[in-house]
Amino acid sequence: MCLAVIALNAHTQWPLVIIANRDEYHERPSATADIWQASPGVLAGRDLRAGGTWLGVSATGKIGLLTNYREPGKQNPAAPSRGELVGRYLVQRGSADAYIQSVQQQSESFNGFNLLLADTSGVLYFSNRTTTPKIQVSSGVTGLSNATLGVAWPKVLRTQNAVRALLDSTQQPDSDALFSIFRDTTPANPMELPETGLTAERELKLSSPFIQDALYGTRCSTLIMKDHAGRIYFEERSFNPQADMTHRCKWLVDSVKQTITALP
Repeated sequence: MCLAVIALNAHTQWPLVIIANRDEYHERPSATADIWQASPGVLAGRDLRAGGTWLGVSATGKIGLLTNYREPGKQNPAAPSRGELVGRYLVQRGSADAYIQSVQQQSESFNGFNLLLADTSGVLYFSNRTTTPKIQVSSGVTGLSNATLGVAWPKVLRTQNAVRALLDSTQQPDSDALFSIFRDTTPANPMELPETGLTAERELKLSSPFIQDALYGTRCSTLIMKDHAGRIYFEERSFNPQADMTHRCKWLVDSVKQTITALP
């Protein structure tokens, strides 16, 4: 993922709402969200080149999300795939806290990443580009992109504020309205762009919440909404380089019954 907004205890009906965009090269092969054949308790997309995932949920109610940390020129091509960090968490039965402790012991072998994990105890964040061991995500609406949690890039602030306003305005958030926030292709004001080592032209191209580009852009948007009973509504919409929606799927995860069901 390259942009995510996490709303924790910010809505009376839905104590956890996550909406995120995955930005990637269009040529990189990937599978849309589905139940994993080898791990039928996992619902997630899949990177078909390295085998991991960027976001997913488990039948037990766990949620995992990963974004890369933007640091041009510092990528180790021999490093293990960061996508395996989410996949391993969803497959294993341990807590988010215990899993992060295990990741910390090997985190320097990976290129820069942000890892967001949720279970029944709450939402935890860890990055191998900070000195903080882990962060318990506080109640409220928080944004994450390709810097560390809460860094106020323009597209983070824009989507974060829009999601907060929408959740504040309705008892039943409309999924189309939430997805619309993440379909915004408006670039940031050039004066507000972060300096991450990219050219100003490239920085501007990546500054919109939804990136439309022939080579690299938003491949899918995902909405996760968890209610007080432990049920998770999961919807994914996939896009081609022209930003046309090419696939849409909806799922219901019941963490009490530990079932994953496709919705029409």
